[in-house]
Amino acid sequence: MDTTVDLDTFSSLVERPDESARRAGEERWQQLDKPRGGLGQLEELGSWLASVQGSSPVRPLTAAKVVLFAADHGIAAVGVSELPAQGGTARRVHAVLDGTAPVAVLARRYGAGLRVVDVGVDADPHEFPAEVSRFRVRRGSGRIDLADALTEAEAIKAFRAGMAVADEEADAGTDLVVLGDLGVGSTTVAAVLVGALCGTDAAAVTGRGSGIDDRTWMVKCAAVRDSLRRARPVLGDQLALLAAVGGADFAAITGFLLQSAARKLPVVLDGVVSAACALVAQRIAFRAPEWWRAGQSTGEPAQAKAYDRLTLTPVQGLAISMGEGVGALLALPLLQAAADTLAEPSDVPAMTVAERGPVEPPRLPTAAELLNRG
Repeated sequence: MDTTVDLDTFSSLVERPDESARRAGEERWQQLDKPRGGLGQLEELGSWLASVQGSSPVRPLTAAKVVLFAADHGIAAVGVSELPAQGGTARRVHAVLDGTAPVAVLARRYGAGLRVVDVGVDADPHEFPAEVSRFRVRRGSGRIDLADALTEAEAIKAFRAGMAVADEEADAGTDLVVLGDLGVGSTTVAAVLVGALCGTDAAAVTGRGSGIDDRTWMVKCAAVRDSLRRARPVLGDQLALLAAVGGADFAAITGFLLQSAARKLPVVLDGVVSAACALVAQRIAFRAPEWWRAGQSTGEPAQAKAYDRLTLTPVQGLAISMGEGVGALLALPLLQAAADTLAEPSDVPAMTVAERGPVEPPRLPTAAELLNRG
C-alpha cells in the first residue's frame, strides 16, 4: 500500500451531487397524486437520493451495506467507559460476525450486507477471519491524553485503508453505505476531535457514551481536557490531528468518507464517531458533506455540535448511543421507502411468497371453545 496521501486532491476530486437530478426529483414529487408536501421527510430524502444517484426517477436501493470500522483506544485504560477496556471491542466484533449483535439482526431484517473492518482491535490478529483483519494497522492505540494515538505513517496507512474499503464497495456495486464503528473509548476520542475543531471546552463536548455515571463522566471530562491540549497545536494538519488524538478507526473512517464522496457513493452516518470523522473530512473537502446523511441523533453533545457545523439534520432522533451503526441502519427503511416511492413502479422489486416464505396466521380460539374452557 502507498505510504503517502495528498489531501489537497480531494478538493478537486469531490464534486457536488447532481442538482438538476434533485430538481427533477422534486418535480416528480409534485406530479404524484397527493397533497403538496404530503409525504413529509420522505420527499426530501428522495430528492437527495436523486441528486447523489444523478438520476430521476430514482433507482431503488437494492445493495445497501453496513460497514463497521473496529479499533481499541488507549484512553479507555483511564476508565472513561462502562465497557471493559480489555477485550470489550473484540467480543463485540465476534458478536457481529456470529450474527447475534443487534446490527447483524437488523441488517438481515432490512436486507443489507454487513462488513467489519478491523484496523486496530487490541486482539491477536488471527482471532478474526483474514478478510476482517487484512487492513489491520496496529494493535490498539496510544493513550491520547499523554501520547500520540498513532505514528504519522500509521495514520496514513489507516487513512488509505479506509480509501481502499470505499473503492471496494463502490466497485462491488454497493448503492448506499450505513457507516458504523466498534471500539471501547471511541466517544472520548470523538469528543476531543469535535472539541478541537469547534473550539469548545471539554465539558461542552463530553457525553455519557456507554451510560457512565457522574464520577466516570468527570474522569472522562478530564481526559478530554488533557487531550485537547495536545490537539490544538496540530489543528492545521488533519493527518497530524488524527495521529495525535484520533486512532486507526478515525483515520480509516475519514479516508473512507472522502473516497466515498469522490466515488459518488452515498453514506449514512451513525453516531458521534462518524460525525467527528465527517467534521475532519469537511476540512479536507468542503463539498463532501453533501454526499452524507445523518442517520440519527444519539444525544451526545459532540455529535450535535458536529452536525451543526456540517449543517446536517438527523433523519431520526432515536438516542441510540451503542454505536455499531444500529441507529443509522434504522434510517435505511425510510431511505428505501423514499427511493421506491420516487422510482418507476416497474423498477421496484417485489418480495414474492417464495422469498419470504408462507405466512401462516395464528389460529385463535372460537368463542365456543373459550366458553367450554370455563
